[in-house]
Parts: sequence; structure tokens; C-alpha cells
Amino acid sequence: MREIYVCGFSHSFFDYAIRMTNKYIYGKLEIENKSRKEIGNMEKGRIIFFNGVTSSGKTSIVEAMQQQKDIFFYVVANDLFEQMIGDNYLRDNYWGYLSEVIIMMYHTAKLFSDMGKNVLIDGILIERDEIKPHYHQLLEILKDNPLDIVEIYCPLDICRQRNIIRGDRYETQSQEQYDLMAENIKYSAKVDTSIYSSEKCAEKIMKELFITS
Repeated sequence: MREIYVCGFSHSFFDYAIRMTNKYIYGKLEIENKSRKEIGNMEKGRIIFFNGVTSSGKTSIVEAMQQQKDIFFYVVANDLFEQMIGDNYLRDNYWGYLSEVIIMMYHTAKLFSDMGKNVLIDGILIERDEIKPHYHQLLEILKDNPLDIVEIYCPLDICRQRNIIRGDRYETQSQEQYDLMAENIKYSAKVDTSIYSSEKCAEKIMKELFITS
């Protein structure tokens, strides 16, 4: 059979190139589909949400949890995600932008969990107009992920004292947050930071959520 040449290349060359291209494309798709299937079959990481007013001790417990040697946790936090927003935007519409980034934080936690990674969320479930219904949005976003909400409790008078000592919180901030806290939250555990140290609280949380009798 006579070879046909186009731009110096034979028909058989083009046929070979097409076959190799198809092989690459279908091979790549097969690998991608296999990866998606593996991710779908992967055991999802645990998501632990620490809910409490400012100065209740959430961040200190997060740090204590990360010192645990048996289970590794990534951390997402309101304060960390707030830093993604420019100061001028925060001055212009603080809760508008913060509410958006908090919802994105929950989607980030979901991504980590879907990849099999354990995540701690350092947050607070307050029901401001900009983010209502906050609690139900959290549950909807993480409905397919193993979520536990832990109440980080501290009496408000002690939180007030801590706010004064810290200096980067105003005195009544904890009370104002408490008044806006979502109702009927289903908690998996509760710790009182006015009674126990951060390390003891972390130990209690680990025992109740990860160690079965």
C-alpha cells in the first residue's frame, strides 16, 4: 500500500500518534478514576469542634491536643482564617467578611477529613445575622464526616478576668458571645477549664472521644 505523506509525515505516523494519544488519555483517566475511588473508600478523619466563648481556654486545649503522641491533628481556627482578610475590609464590614471565611473554614476541615486527616476546629457557634443559621450550616457542610462538638466551658466571671489580663479582648466580650451562642447544640463531651488544666482537659477529651471501654 502506498504511504500518504502530509507535511513530511506518513499516514502510519499519524495513526501511531493518535493511538498513543488515546492510550495516554484513557490511561490518565483510569488513574484519576482509581484515585477518586481510593479517596472515596478512605476512612475519613475525625473533626473535633471546640466551642466556647473567648478566653474559655479553647486555644490552650488545642495546643495540648497537638502534643498528644498517639493521634495527629491539623488545626483550623477563626483567628487563623481571619488573617486572610485585609484589615481595611475588616474595618468596613467585620462580621460580613468573617462569616464568609468561617464557612470556608468548615469546607477546609471537610477536605482534610475526606483525605483521612483528623482536624481540630477552634471556633464559636454564635448566631449573628450575618451567619445564621450558623449551627445548622456547620451540620450541613459536615453531614458526611465524623463530627464531634466539645463544649469548652468556663464561668463568665473568670472569662471576664482573663479578658482584662490578656488586654487584646475587651472586658465584656465573652458575655456578649455567650448571649449569641447557638441553642440546643449536641455535644459529645464537655470540659471545665476553671477546674482542670489544658492538659487534663485534652486528656479527658481524648479518653471520651477516642478510647472505648
